[in-house]
Amino acid sequence: MKFTTLTTAIAVSGAVALGAAQAKEKHEEEIVSRADVPMAVQKAAENEAKGGRVVRWEKEGKDYEAVIEKNGKKWGVQINGSGKVLNKHDESKEHNEKKE
Repeated sequence: MKFTTLTTAIAVSGAVALGAAQAKEKHEEEIVSRADVPMAVQKAAENEAKGGRVVRWEKEGKDYEAVIEKNGKKWGVQINGSGKVLNKHDESKEHNEKKE
């Protein structure tokens, strides 16, 4: 009886952890207009885009992503609502992964 309960607890814990990991990998992107983006976020993006331009704005949960075209490449810059840059990534790699 104890073994069955322990096995069930392990299986449930594993399923919950796997579900959380998959949910974290999948992120919903919603294209938004510049007018819907807080000024602090816009300023952070402009700072990152020096020598380039913001071509698209996305909202991902509580955060924003500025897609910046610079030197012939597109970069995604994730920024929180306070204007703090959270991460940067090559946008072409992200879209290549989605196609697979």
